[in-house]
Amino acid sequence: MKKDSKNKIAHVYAQALYEASEQGKVTDKVYQDILLLLDVFTKNNEFVKSFSNPIWDRDSKKSALKEIAEKLKISQDTLNCLSVVADNDRFPEIDLILRAFVEIYYQKHNMLEVEITSAKALSNVQNKKILEALSLRLGKKIIPDFIVDPEILGGLKIKYGSVMIDDSVLGKLNRLEIMMKGGQ
Repeated sequence: MKKDSKNKIAHVYAQALYEASEQGKVTDKVYQDILLLLDVFTKNNEFVKSFSNPIWDRDSKKSALKEIAEKLKISQDTLNCLSVVADNDRFPEIDLILRAFVEIYYQKHNMLEVEITSAKALSNVQNKKILEALSLRLGKKIIPDFIVDPEILGGLKIKYGSVMIDDSVLGKLNRLEIMMKGGQ
C-alpha cells in the first residue's frame, strides 16, 4: 500500500476518534492517552510489530489491548478506538493514526509544535522568553521540543512546519562561506 493511502486511512481513523472524543467531551483525556501510547510505541517497537502480526487472532489482540489499557490507565474511549483499529486489521498504521490525531488536536486547539535547538541547555527564564516571543509572533500556543546540539556552536535554530529559522553560529558561518566563494 502506498504511503499516501496509509496517511489518508490514518487521517480518517484519527478524525473519527477526535469526533467521538468531542461528542463524549473527553478530548483532553484521549489526547493524554495518545501521547502516552506514542511514547510506549516509540520505546517498544516490538509492541506494534506483534499487534500487526496477522497470525495473532483479533480476540487475542483485543484482550491484550484491554490489559495494556488497564495498566496504563487508558480511557475506555481510547480503548474503543484501538479495538476498532484491531477489528479492521489497521494496527500497522497505528503510529500514523495516533500522530494524525495529535495533529488534529493541535489544529483545533490553536497549538503548534516547535523544535528549538541550542548549543547548550537554556535556562528556564530563556525558555520562557523564547516561548512567549514565538507564541506572540505565531499567534498559537507553542508545544516546544528543546534540543541541545553543541555542533551549532551558539545561537538558535527554530523549526516549525516547513519553516526553519537558523540563527546559529554554524549557520551564519556557512552562509558567510557561501558568500565569500561567490555563491548564491
